[in-house]
Amino acid sequence: MKDLLEIAKHAAIAAGNEILEVYNGDIKVDLKDDKSPLTEADRRAHVAIVNYLEKTDIPVLSEEGKSISFEDRESWNKLWIVDPLDGTKEFIKRNGEFTVNIALIENGIPVMGVIYVPVKNVLYYGMKDLGSYKETGGQVIQLPVKRTSSQFVAVGSRSHMSEETEAYFNELKNEHGDIEIVSMGSSLKICLVAEGIADVYPRFAPTMEWDTAAGHAIAKYAGKKFLDFQTKKEMIYNRKELLNNWFIVE
Repeated sequence: MKDLLEIAKHAAIAAGNEILEVYNGDIKVDLKDDKSPLTEADRRAHVAIVNYLEKTDIPVLSEEGKSISFEDRESWNKLWIVDPLDGTKEFIKRNGEFTVNIALIENGIPVMGVIYVPVKNVLYYGMKDLGSYKETGGQVIQLPVKRTSSQFVAVGSRSHMSEETEAYFNELKNEHGDIEIVSMGSSLKICLVAEGIADVYPRFAPTMEWDTAAGHAIAKYAGKKFLDFQTKKEMIYNRKELLNNWFIVE
């Protein structure tokens, strides 16, 4: 498992380097079939990741492979779930809030997750029986960190705030009084909870499995809960329907 973790970390950083080359130049944007944006950075990051992960002989599921039928996937007891560039809208806005996400799934449960933040050169990772960590500036910090403030902190999406989320925040205000709401893009929202900076991240808007799998692992092995809002149980992966239900990380 530790060998696989090292491969995933190297893959995420290699993908991040490809993304930065595009980020620091002229960004050309195409549209996917669902009209969401796609850039050359997505494509180059995907190739970089696959070049590493194919050495493991573990199948890879990503947006680029979403056409793989469930009949083919359901026998995959172990698989990688990958988002080469999570937060494409943030990438296009050039606000730095985008990530590379790589997760290892066993029997539907994330057992490893790696999230790399290219602009900040920050690496988050978590693994079963190891815990979760943040690497930044040559330091390795175990998650969650101890917080100095007692104020309740909730995380919201930078680009996808829904009416239901606003209503949930209002409930939190009634329960906790004056709360702080932090807006953030991509899987960084999950990382804030895993890190202990935030108390809760509700997501009452669409996401796909590759948006959440890596963050789920990091949160899980930092001692946090990643709950499917519909089933009230831990979210599982490699489902027939790759669209996630709403969820709460806390």
